[in-house]
Amino acid sequence: MTKMPQDWMNDPKLNGLDKSKLALLQNLADQGGQKSPTELLPFLMAAANQGKNQGVKFNTNEMEMIIEVLKQGQSPQEAAKMDKIINLMKMIR
Repeated sequence: MTKMPQDWMNDPKLNGLDKSKLALLQNLADQGGQKSPTELLPFLMAAANQGKNQGVKFNTNEMEMIIEVLKQGQSPQEAAKMDKIINLMKMIR
């Protein structure tokens, strides 16, 4: 998977996002950046459960903004992989 640019958290689209949520996302990006697509789904599911246990919840608009920002700079193939993972996660929920 292509490594995300380090400045993704400074994207203006994320300005309204709570700082604790941004910190959680940065931690996930650091941990998940080296994972293969097959490792990513279980990692994201575990991370979602961890966030839920900590009381951190993202609403639909926040999730859409985050996904849009994360896709920036990705190849069409990487963006398609991200879409597949996101769709799988939606089906599992």
